Amino acid sequence: MLNEQLKNFRLILASGSPRRQQFFKELGLDFEIILKPIKEEFPERLSHFEISDYLAQLKSLPFKAELNPSDILITSDTIVWHNNKALGKPKNAEDAFNMIKSMSNTTHEVITSVCFTTSEKQKTVNAVTKVTFKALTEAEINHYINTCKPFDKAGAYGIQEWIGQIGITKIEGSYFNVVGLPTHVVYQTLQQFISS
Repeated sequence: MLNEQLKNFRLILASGSPRRQQFFKELGLDFEIILKPIKEEFPERLSHFEISDYLAQLKSLPFKAELNPSDILITSDTIVWHNNKALGKPKNAEDAFNMIKSMSNTTHEVITSVCFTTSEKQKTVNAVTKVTFKALTEAEINHYINTCKPFDKAGAYGIQEWIGQIGITKIEGSYFNVVGLPTHVVYQTLQQFISS
């Protein structure tokens, strides 16, 4: 349905995430994947969704000079917010263990920001989902890290994987947001974007 409205536009997804690419396919959208490397760093003064908003916008910068009037570029970033700090992707197994251990038996927030950029305008939206883990044993955490190797995931876990199935007791908000894209927000924003 939305794809028909977008037929005069070229949708560019600047994400190497197979999960985000799959979501775009499931939304029935025609899109191209174009990747440009960027150093994902943010000012220390930022907190919560300011961080993911900043990084989503930062990822659009290498494209700005080459966008055509009919192009819509989509960039995004996901962070896990816990104990007043952002948990990004773990550096190694020890880092992953410490991240997951810190979230055991507590509630954290998963924040995904999505930035929509054209040659004329830019809009950034975000979604926040609260996720609660049961008390995880060290054996459970180690088993997950060894079998799923979650080093490409913010907060060192994927909700759709084993640890999500056995460890998550409560979710408040969008499940898809925790996987990596608030699909309902993307769909709604694209509709608004092309009609404004």
